[in-house]
Amino acid sequence: MPPLGPGDLKKEVKDQVEKNKVMIFSKTTCPFCAKVKDLFKSLNQEYGVTELDKIANGAEIQNILLEETGQRTVPNVFINGNHLGGCDDTLKAHKNGSLQAMLQEATNYDYDLIVIGGGSGGLAASKEAASLGKKVAVFDFVKPTPMGTTWGLGGTCVNVGCIPKKLMHQAAILGQSLVDAKHFGWEVPEKVEHNWETMRNAIQDYIGSLNWGYRVQLRDKKVDYQNSYAEFIDNHTIKGVNKKGKEVTKTARDFIVAVGERPRYPDIPGAKEYGITSDDLFSLSYCPGKTLLVGASYVSLECGGFLHGIGLDVTVMVRSILLRGFDQQMANRIGDYMEASGINFIRPCVPTKIEKLEDGQPGKYKVYGKYSDGTEYSDTFNTVIFAIGRDPVTSTIGFDKVGVKLNKNGKVIADENEATNVSNIYAIGDILEGKLELTPVAIQAGKLLARRLYNNSKVLTDYINVATTVFTPLEYGSIGYSEEAAIEKFGEANIEVYHTNFWPLEWTVAKREENVCYAKIICHIPDKERVVGFHVCGPTAGEITQGYALGIKLGATKKDLDDTIGIHPTCSEQFTTLNVTKRSGKTIDQGGC
Repeated sequence: MPPLGPGDLKKEVKDQVEKNKVMIFSKTTCPFCAKVKDLFKSLNQEYGVTELDKIANGAEIQNILLEETGQRTVPNVFINGNHLGGCDDTLKAHKNGSLQAMLQEATNYDYDLIVIGGGSGGLAASKEAASLGKKVAVFDFVKPTPMGTTWGLGGTCVNVGCIPKKLMHQAAILGQSLVDAKHFGWEVPEKVEHNWETMRNAIQDYIGSLNWGYRVQLRDKKVDYQNSYAEFIDNHTIKGVNKKGKEVTKTARDFIVAVGERPRYPDIPGAKEYGITSDDLFSLSYCPGKTLLVGASYVSLECGGFLHGIGLDVTVMVRSILLRGFDQQMANRIGDYMEASGINFIRPCVPTKIEKLEDGQPGKYKVYGKYSDGTEYSDTFNTVIFAIGRDPVTSTIGFDKVGVKLNKNGKVIADENEATNVSNIYAIGDILEGKLELTPVAIQAGKLLARRLYNNSKVLTDYINVATTVFTPLEYGSIGYSEEAAIEKFGEANIEVYHTNFWPLEWTVAKREENVCYAKIICHIPDKERVVGFHVCGPTAGEITQGYALGIKLGATKKDLDDTIGIHPTCSEQFTTLNVTKRSGKTIDQGGC
C-alpha cells in the first residue's frame, strides 16, 4: 500500500474491509496471525490480508484500527464488514459455531456483483467478473423516447449510436463513390436514388443480431440478465421493475453502475411533441425528408453529414461553436467543408418554438428561432432532430437513497478507481464526471475495474491518450490534447505544431477538393518533442488514427515519426514527412503526391 494521507488511508482501510468477506490485518512475524490464517485455510475460506510490517504506513493503519475498533493489536479480523476481534476472539467464535454463522451470513447476497446498465461498459464488466468466477447479474431497461422508440440489449453504441451511425455514414460514402466512379470509367446512370427503407431495414436487422449475440454471451458466461429498470433501495439492495410492472428485489456485495446518458430536449414549445433525437432517427420508419439538426455536437454533425450524403436537404442550427471540447481548428475545417458541400448552417441561432403544419410520415413543421443579435428566424422542415447534448440517467435510480455523490449536472463523482463515495458502488462510462464519453473507454474501464475488484489488479484506465474519430463527411481523427488544451497545459512556448494540407491520390482523378484534408501533430518541446496531440481530417481518418494511437501511448516523438518510412501513396504517410511548423508561417498547400 503506497503512502496515503490520513483521510485517504482511512478510506483504504474501509474499502479493504468492505471488499473482503474475511479481512485480516496481520504481521508476518506474529504467530497468532499465522494461527488465524491457518484456521481460515482449513475452512477453505478465502481472505484478504494486509501485512502491516511490510508497508510504510502500517503503524498509521494500526492507529486507525484502534480508533475504529478499540483494538490495536494483530491479528485484527473482520467478517462481512463487521469487526470480530483478535486471535482469541476468532478461535472462540469457531469453537462455539458463531464464526461459521458469520461466514454463512457473508454469502447471503444474491450476487457478488450486479451491473446496472447493459451497454458496452456494463457488458464488458459483467463478463469479465463472471470469467473471474463471480456470480453476476445485469439489469438493463430502455425507457421509450417521447415518440415511443425503444431497443434491445447493448446500450447506446450498438442500438442508437456508433454502429448505425457508421453504417449510415458508409451509405453516404457509397453515394460519393458513385459520383467519383464516373471519372474512373464506370458508366453510372445519371439518376441514382437512395432507398431509406432498404438501408434502415438492413441496419436494424444487423443490430438485432448483435442484441441476440449479447444475450447469448451473457448466458454462456452464466451472467443473469434481467430486462428490468433497477433502483437502489440500500447500498446492497436494488428493486427491478420489468415492462409489465413485475418487481424483483436482489442483493449484491458490489455494484457497477453503467446506465449511460440520453439526449436532451430544449425547453421550448413543441420540442418533445414534434422533434426527435438520434435515439429515434436510426429506426425511423420513413425517410426524414428536409431535415433540421439543432446543435453543434458530433452527433449533430455526423447525422447531418450522412443525411445530406444520401441526398436530403439538411440544415444545421448552431448556438455558438462547433464540436465543443474538440480542437477548434479541426472543428471549423469540418464545418467549412460541410457548408461548401451544400449543408446549410444557421448560426449563431437557437430554436424558440415548433409548430405542426401537416401530419404525415414525414410531416411538416415550422421552426422558429432567434439569432444572437435578436433577429427572428423561421423555416419549414419535415424532420427536426435535437442533438444539443446528453444527460446522465442518474436521477431516478435511487442514488439519493444510498448517498452517492453527483455533480450539478448529475454526473457521478468518482476517483481514479471509478469508486464512488459509497464503498461498494462503482460507476463507469458516460455518467462519470470529467471522463471521455466513448464506447471503447467504457469497455476498457469495465474490464479493468472487474480485474481490480476480483483479480488483485492495480491497472487503471488511461483517460488521456485515447484515439477517437468523428465520422463527419470529412472524417476527423484525434489522439491526446487539442491545440488549445496543449497550450493551456504546457504553455505556448513549449509546444511545436507541425502541419500540412494534403490531397488524397484517390481524390485527384475524381476532381475532388484540393487542400481541404489536413494533418497536424502537437509536440512538447522540453520532452524531446514528444507527440501530445494528433489530428487528421480526411478519408478513413479513423483507420489512420488507430494505427498511430499505439505509438503515442508509448511516448512517440517527432523524430520517431521522421524515422518511420511511410507507405506511398497513402494519407497516413503525411505524418512521416511533416516539416512545416505553424510558427514558421510557411505555406502548407499541396498540389499532388
